[in-house]
Amino acid sequence: MKLIINADDFGISKAINLGIIEGFKNGIVTSTTLMCNMEATEHAIELAKKNPKLGVGIHLVLTAGKPLSKDVKTLVDVDGNFLKYDKIFKSASIEDVRKEFRSQIEKFLSFGIVPTHIDTHHHVHGKKDIFTVVYELAKEINIPVRYIEDIGKDKYKDIRTTTKFIDNFYDLPMIEPQILQKICEENIDIESLEVMCHPGYLDHKIISSSSYAYPRVKELETLTDKEVIKFIKDKNIQLINYKDISKMHICILEKEILQ
Repeated sequence: MKLIINADDFGISKAINLGIIEGFKNGIVTSTTLMCNMEATEHAIELAKKNPKLGVGIHLVLTAGKPLSKDVKTLVDVDGNFLKYDKIFKSASIEDVRKEFRSQIEKFLSFGIVPTHIDTHHHVHGKKDIFTVVYELAKEINIPVRYIEDIGKDKYKDIRTTTKFIDNFYDLPMIEPQILQKICEENIDIESLEVMCHPGYLDHKIISSSSYAYPRVKELETLTDKEVIKFIKDKNIQLINYKDISKMHICILEKEILQ
């Protein structure tokens, strides 16, 4: 089995950034996704450039912080902040979503790094209308997208992704080492698997603004746990990132052509 351990929220704070790098250097984190509208985005890019083997994708945002685009009125509240998750889908126009996502991708590209893939904060691309925009943008820049059920259907089968995606490595007790090992064991015959995670250290930014704080530290402990690392090695699980998914997709296409 080929396994991607993707750390969401790169750029949200310096402490989170440093925790993600710790998980990469001394654990099993292979990939991360950058939020381009956060105060620590540039700090994250500095760290990414110092760690070029870490896959860095883009974490498109609609539900945290402020937009990078001007005049996207259907996405924001009276203070100019993105609407919360429970309100954004009732208000957002697809034109504003497309405009803002393009701005975030342009900001990412301005740093001189090519994103390995696209995913979204709070998994908003699971909503059909928003996924159509993500699909369009992924096709334009030719990169994979985090798995959702619509990928693989006839309309979207040309999008590269993993065979399966796990989003329940989240909060206690699910972030214990034995649970992560169980997730891997249960999916050992899957060709490629992404496990979403949120490791990090804590600082004032996270403690004061995030409902998910302390568990990030526990996630980091699990992702750097020696027994977990040994388990991955003993089971011959190959740690990869989305760059490898692109290569795998090319091999699959070549095989289909030969057949």
